Amino acid sequence: MSNFLIIVILVVVIYFALRSSIKHFHGEGGCCGGGTYKARRKKLNTIIGKKTITIEGMSCQHCVNRVMEAINSIDGASALVKLKKGIVIVSVEHPVSNEILKSAIEKAGYRVTKIKE
Repeated sequence: MSNFLIIVILVVVIYFALRSSIKHFHGEGGCCGGGTYKARRKKLNTIIGKKTITIEGMSCQHCVNRVMEAINSIDGASALVKLKKGIVIVSVEHPVSNEILKSAIEKAGYRVTKIKE
C-alpha cells in the first residue's frame, strides 16, 4: 500500500513539473517573474521606417514586456515583439540609431545579434 501511495505522489509531482515546463517552452507563464500584464505598443504619429532586430534570451511574456518597454522608452520608437521568432520590429517616426536601440535592449538583459533596416 505504501508503494502505491509513493507512486501516486510521484506521478502527480511529475505531471505538474511537465505542465510547467511545457508552458515555459511555449513562452507562456512567468518564468522570469511575469504575470498577466502585457505591454502595449506605443502609437506613433508618422512612421518613416522599420527595423527588425534579432534578439537572444527571450523566453516568456515577461521578456516580451521588458523588451517592448525598453524600446518604447526611446523617443520616436515603438516595438512589436515576436517571441517565437526571437525578433522585435521597431517602427520609428524619426531617425533612431542602431546603437541606441541595441543599448536599450541590452540594458533590459538581452543580446542583440542582428539589426536589419
